[in-house]
Amino acid sequence: MMNQAAMESKAGTVSRNPANGELIRTYEYQTPAELERMLADNAAASARWRGTSMNERVECYRRLAATLRSRAEPLALLATHEMGKTLKSARAEVEKCALSMEWFAEHGPAILADEPVKVDGDDRVHVSFLPIGTILGVMPWNFPFWQVMRAAGPIMLSGNGFVLKHAANVKGCAYALEDVFEASGFPKHAFTNLHIRNADVDAVIEDPRIAAVTVTGSMRAGASVASVAGRAMKKSLLELGGADAYIVLADANLEKAVHVGVEARFQNAGQVCLAAKRFILERSIAQEFTERYVEAARAVKAGDPLDEATTIGPIARGDLRDGVHDQVERSIASGAKLLLGGKPMQGPGYFYEPTVLGDVTPGMAAFDEEIFGPVAALTVADDLEHAIALANNCEYGLSGNLWTSDLKKASEIARRLETGGVFVNGFSASNPRLPVGGVKKSGYGRELSHFGLREFVNAQGVWIKNVG
Repeated sequence: MMNQAAMESKAGTVSRNPANGELIRTYEYQTPAELERMLADNAAASARWRGTSMNERVECYRRLAATLRSRAEPLALLATHEMGKTLKSARAEVEKCALSMEWFAEHGPAILADEPVKVDGDDRVHVSFLPIGTILGVMPWNFPFWQVMRAAGPIMLSGNGFVLKHAANVKGCAYALEDVFEASGFPKHAFTNLHIRNADVDAVIEDPRIAAVTVTGSMRAGASVASVAGRAMKKSLLELGGADAYIVLADANLEKAVHVGVEARFQNAGQVCLAAKRFILERSIAQEFTERYVEAARAVKAGDPLDEATTIGPIARGDLRDGVHDQVERSIASGAKLLLGGKPMQGPGYFYEPTVLGDVTPGMAAFDEEIFGPVAALTVADDLEHAIALANNCEYGLSGNLWTSDLKKASEIARRLETGGVFVNGFSASNPRLPVGGVKKSGYGRELSHFGLREFVNAQGVWIKNVG
């Protein structure tokens, strides 16, 4: 199996198709001299970008959306080949990027405009939201385009430059995005793709040309980056995954809760931070929900991601599939009941059977850990209070789902859930109108919406006295 360490060598990284294990391409690391030149070029380009008017930036964003759409098919194929998502999902990811850039182009100028402050007398007071420089983005592979655009979109519209350190297995997607930005009229090098070793990231964070860093990834990666950024007195934003609860109360619409719950867990082969993972079922409906859910999950078809009939593709890497299987086996050894699936699929590629575990309780891997694969964990709660306690009994706090027909009660329950977001009678999804981010060990800071647009800015207070 190809693990992360094996994907990185002295010379560079390799990209493999997780559907069949075949080599796509090798990518050589940039030399120290090349890295220095790229950071210098980015600093110069970022200064030019900072000096552009908001109207000029908005035009670039509109062209960016158009460029993404004009290249949607080759971009989608690239994502499918490099990380294994279905072609249908990859196409939707590219379109989501385009729609979000249009949203920022439409709403960003008002959000980033000077904000007046009322004071007594004739003085004029306002707050300006100014760029702070170049932001380093350390991004994951599971949504190779969206994760980058979700970060870079608000960061660059506010006038900052962006330097990307993408995951080793999706370097083709990283280079494609760099080309998309340049083709859309952004200053060359304002968006810069670095291909460096993980061990070299610390030095980039410490470089004086980098103003701050944003990370989407594991708790381990986030803690490491935050530590370096803190020592360098630089801001960091961390989005570090989650083990989202999917609470189904006795008064829920079970048919819809099951249908949406299957999509919420198995989309992208379960490789989604912001996704249902722990299904917490009120006891009176637990058995019926379980029977329906297992039956619906049987219809999930794992296979060739280029086949339109396929529901889910492979796990992105062999070592990741091994990790998922280890978590499943440890959960079963601790008392979880295997209701469906539970093992790697035979044949080429890194496929894993759609899996459902029942009788999951705190202390089991399927409850305590984030399983980044097609595995649903079902837990029974005695009542509403027990369900809330179970949902909050987790070191993560990224998002959560709640199913109930009592919408007034839903709003009250949502306030008691320790998560960055709550989705009632639906499943978690990122949207440019709503902030994304977590609490507890899911990280800190927010992307998207007006929160994301103002996350990496200097909120400069200006007080102009009228002295006659």
